[in-house]
Amino acid sequence: MGFIEISFWIAAAIVFYTYFGYALVAWVWAKAARGSQQKKQLKHYEPEITLVVPAYNEAPILESKIKNCLALDYPQNKLRLVFITDGSTDNPAEILAGYPQILHLHSPVRGGKAMAENRAMEFINTPYVIFTDCNSFLNKEAVREIAKHYQDPQVGAVSGEKKVMAQDSAPGAGEGLYWKYESFLKRCDSDIYSLMGAAGELVSFRSALYQPLEKDTILDDFVQSLRIVEKGFKVVYEPLAYASETPSDSIAEEMKRKVRICAGGWQSMFRLSALLNPFRQPVVTFLYVSHRVLRWSLAPLMLLLLLPLNLLLASQNSLFYMAVFALQLMFYVGSWVGWQAEARGKKIKPLLLPLYFTMINVAVFIGFLRFVRKSQPAAWEKATRSAVPAVGVE
Repeated sequence: MGFIEISFWIAAAIVFYTYFGYALVAWVWAKAARGSQQKKQLKHYEPEITLVVPAYNEAPILESKIKNCLALDYPQNKLRLVFITDGSTDNPAEILAGYPQILHLHSPVRGGKAMAENRAMEFINTPYVIFTDCNSFLNKEAVREIAKHYQDPQVGAVSGEKKVMAQDSAPGAGEGLYWKYESFLKRCDSDIYSLMGAAGELVSFRSALYQPLEKDTILDDFVQSLRIVEKGFKVVYEPLAYASETPSDSIAEEMKRKVRICAGGWQSMFRLSALLNPFRQPVVTFLYVSHRVLRWSLAPLMLLLLLPLNLLLASQNSLFYMAVFALQLMFYVGSWVGWQAEARGKKIKPLLLPLYFTMINVAVFIGFLRFVRKSQPAAWEKATRSAVPAVGVE
């Protein structure tokens, strides 16, 4: 084998491990972990808990979110509700005034979600806190399913599951498929040791472990949850507590969201550098690198290199490499055709997977550029999402 061929196979191995190999390793490891551990029967547990909803210009859905929160199956005298609407200009106070049981925090200054959460924590005196996005709707048992895990003193945070409501559009189908894959990995990570980062749609922390975030933090809940892991606590994944939300309104809006996440991913990798030290927490480092770091760094770069390396090998009249190059080319051409079709309001189902896969990897490069240029604001223009249907509590 020459240098080019070795490089090709190394790149291919990294891509394969990132998207397929780790899923297999995690599945086997999680299954073994479940078999070797005696399943704990969690008792009925109803501690005092605060539910915080950061909301920026969410007037069209604010009342629906309020009703969703008020209908949750948890003792009213033990569940406190806080809505923080810093920077909002759509008069949220008019809506919240009709619900005196809710603490409404508002400042005319918009500082972004991380700053809003930091400020909200100043008003919280319960041992546990839950954060949920305003455009995410919780199932009735969500708080109860989260609270039960805090009977274990090693649990520092609990993350719920994200569900995509409508999947009949290209962004909806792509995001729905992505979250099914991501939810599988989250379950495995949690069963092995700990979840590698929580999503903001539904996440809970021990209040005493909450660490105020830097003003420019992009992925607030991801960084917060992994800083808790750094302290030696676990983040548990609870799929019976879930938040449902509609997908992005278009593939362009979804791309905007992914770019922000990727810029935040690069920022997070630098701020969570301690997790990269295998001598401190070897299992955590393995899970973190395999599930997160490779996806935000090496894997997209290897994908970029595979095409020219493959072309060089195919030019040597190797039928195998010619066939592989043709498959790569078809995959990316299919992605482009799918993007163009979606831009015209059409959907080609067989092309949704290559389209979404290519999009999230292109977003890594754009996100990296925004990170190094410091051009991705923490307070950002949210992606436009599909209309929210009439939602109660499931």
